[in-house]
Amino acid sequence: MRIALITGAAGGLGLASARKLAEDGLRVAVADLSAAAAERAAASLPGSGHIGLACNVAEEGSVRAAFDTVERKLGPVEVLACFAGVLSIHPAPGRLPTVDITLEEWDGVMRVNAAGTFLCVREMLRRCAGRTLAHGRIVTVASAAGQMGGLNSGAAYSASKGAVLALSKVAAREAAPLGITVNTIAPGPIDTPMLHQTVPAGHGDQKFLGTAAVPLGRIGQPEEIASALSYLVSPGAGFVTGATIDVNGGMLMR
Repeated sequence: MRIALITGAAGGLGLASARKLAEDGLRVAVADLSAAAAERAAASLPGSGHIGLACNVAEEGSVRAAFDTVERKLGPVEVLACFAGVLSIHPAPGRLPTVDITLEEWDGVMRVNAAGTFLCVREMLRRCAGRTLAHGRIVTVASAAGQMGGLNSGAAYSASKGAVLALSKVAAREAAPLGITVNTIAPGPIDTPMLHQTVPAGHGDQKFLGTAAVPLGRIGQPEEIASALSYLVSPGAGFVTGATIDVNGGMLMR
């Protein structure tokens, strides 16, 4: 049974993705800041043998400890999915203009989204050195914001996701000899609490202000991101690496 480690998986896109991989027959390690929340999420997954654990992706030691825990309890990680991320370190309704972004905000968002992804990817590659995996998979999570320059999110978030896109391509080249593919999912507007944070105060229950810019005319669902992940980690995606899978309702067409 393949072992998957999913960061940021106690809720939102990560939890939907953990559920899908469990349905696909993988044994899942749910990692999140709160060990209790991660354990509850793991207990809710279909199948058996899943675990929950605390992990702060912005801290090198915490990432290393998370991999140690998974290896000790389940076995070596064969699938890594990096969903841990933040829109802002001080979330407030609406988009934060660049002129109002402090260095603390910039560094904090970069630390989680960009450096956090780097630390997880690096740890996976370090532990796989010297051996080849049959179906090794790393999937990072960027955003349409990192491709289009924001729109409803600020400069720090957009830049951090742009960094994830570049990192993933480098990692794909370096991981190939190990039998590991590295791909990126770039979500557009998906119905999550993070998306709701982009709506300024005074707009009632609106979840997203830019639906008119989405050709399909709606926001996406977490399960649609999970389906993309399911494909990318499957044996059938073995010849796909260095790719970015856009799940954005047509906001960005390439």
